Amino acid sequence: MAPGHQDREWESLQQADRSIRTYFRDLAGLVSHLPYNSITTIVSVFLDAFAEQRTVFVFGNGGSAASASHLMCDINKGASAPGDGKHPKVMALTDNVSLITAWANDFGYERIFSEQLKTFVKPRDVAFAISTSGDSPNVLLALETARECGAMTVGLGGCQGGQMKSLCDVCAIVPSDNVQLVEDLHHAMIHSIFVAVRENLLHGTTKNLMARAASF
Repeated sequence: MAPGHQDREWESLQQADRSIRTYFRDLAGLVSHLPYNSITTIVSVFLDAFAEQRTVFVFGNGGSAASASHLMCDINKGASAPGDGKHPKVMALTDNVSLITAWANDFGYERIFSEQLKTFVKPRDVAFAISTSGDSPNVLLALETARECGAMTVGLGGCQGGQMKSLCDVCAIVPSDNVQLVEDLHHAMIHSIFVAVRENLLHGTTKNLMARAASF
């Protein structure tokens, strides 16, 4: 080992340790400031939709696209009763690569979600947007399209919610402009939504939450 290299390596590890601890401290500090009432209302919107055999369409870009796919998988599989039991319907508009690239190539990336919604969405379905900035053009256009088609619109945002906030009937916003922290908490919020939906669907305790959804 070259002279001085070990000292530099040790200093680098100390810096990494400080960075890691700071990150988790900041992450933990945001948990108490999450919009819990909005998250609960999103759950009630989902349960109301599933009770009427309607569909939740979820979408986002980058890490938010991965979260959209994850939520789709969790609810479709994890909140379904085996056999002839209840099967909630969730569709991730992020997953059909052929269709996404066709729309993007021929008509523009901003249309990749909205055009899918025009094909599938029905009145009183739910469009669920996930965006750290709240300003992604394809997300905004999809929410506008969903509203035009008579769908409910809900979202997870960051920062101040961006333009997406005004296009959502319910928007749960993480109060941070740190993209990584927002994505981490979006994923935790998604898991909390899944757990609440699963418990309600599989244990038959939907009445109170569905009444809340019907109130707006």
